[in-house]
Amino acid sequence: MRIAYQYRLRPTKSQSAQMETWLNLLRMQYNYRLAERFRWWDENRCPINACPLVCSIAPLADQPEYYGQKRDLVQTKTKFPEYIDIYSDVLQDCIGRVKKTFDRFLKADSSGKRSGRPRFKQRSRYRSFTYPRMKAGCIRDKHITLPKIGEVKLIQHRPIPEGFTIKTCTVVHKADGWYVTLSLCDDTVPTISPDVNQEKAVGIDLGLKDFLVTSDNETVPIPQFARSSERRRKVLNKALSRKRKKGTKRRQIAGKRLSKHYQKVARQRKDFHYKVANWLVRKYDIIAHEDLNIKGLAKTRLSKSILDAGWGEFIDLVRLKAESAGRLTVAVNPSGTTQNCSGCGINVPKTLADRWHSCSCGLELDRDLNAAINIKNLSECVAGVPPVVATRVAVGHWVNKAHRLLCSSRIG
Repeated sequence: MRIAYQYRLRPTKSQSAQMETWLNLLRMQYNYRLAERFRWWDENRCPINACPLVCSIAPLADQPEYYGQKRDLVQTKTKFPEYIDIYSDVLQDCIGRVKKTFDRFLKADSSGKRSGRPRFKQRSRYRSFTYPRMKAGCIRDKHITLPKIGEVKLIQHRPIPEGFTIKTCTVVHKADGWYVTLSLCDDTVPTISPDVNQEKAVGIDLGLKDFLVTSDNETVPIPQFARSSERRRKVLNKALSRKRKKGTKRRQIAGKRLSKHYQKVARQRKDFHYKVANWLVRKYDIIAHEDLNIKGLAKTRLSKSILDAGWGEFIDLVRLKAESAGRLTVAVNPSGTTQNCSGCGINVPKTLADRWHSCSCGLELDRDLNAAINIKNLSECVAGVPPVVATRVAVGHWVNKAHRLLCSSRIG
């Protein structure tokens, strides 16, 4: 099992200045290596039969690859001695980030979609560096030992679980200070508990009227943290726009105030998601939800409310909490969950304004509750799947086509 713990750091002024220098140097190295790859891509992407005849054909350049750029760091340290002060693993991890982001741009995923063109990083967009390897016992007496930085004070608000080892360490600079994220691993912890109770299953329907409605007719109100603090955000945005000259001290202060406001809203939403996810995991063994296309929904006229609710972040958190507790999460096809009747399976068309489900079979209930019951019914096909399929379901994968057809036939 792999988990991540985040702690706050209290570095000294010299340590904070050193880490800020590292971020700036790593950002410049990231942009330089990304520019190398873009230069190769621009010079070699044109096919030979599409080149204009009036110009000469340049020889094909070698593609900058991961290990070649790592070997070139030796020359970088010779030309720029300030890079010698950066820990070698941290500098090599910067090359790994370039490779990852450029591969996502060139290669399509399983659905045939590619990521957008990578952007060069500004100072405000490169805020972390990673130690890929950490020694055992690096945390002692509320201090963490970071190579080439020294012992940094750590606010360890919770201990590291017994049996877990630290794999990686990421230092992040946020609006209110420095944080460290530790990636912990323990291969002996099972992914799914063998004593999952099939009767403790629930279907949840995410919405904007209520944050979620369960198949047991329990509702969680939606807080709308961003909308409630919208007036404060507009005031801070206006204060920042008045400081027109970039790079001034006053503009930096105004930008920091706005960043802290966004951070506060994000933390409020995250705290709310954690509380709801823990409540679901403690009460139920199987949690079924819709496999929503949140990116597509975020492009509709309801985008502001959907992004404020944070459905994607909440679903990912429920999967993580369920996996840690040995529970199951099932993603079902959202097609028809709102329109179909949970009692007889007949399709009852409804618009977004219709909030009540009324069927000819006599069933009348709230449309969100009807959808939650349908989601639970669709997830019941997991009851007889083998352990391998159940493990895939727990980490958020779709069940196979046969089980989906079985679910649809059982509902009808």
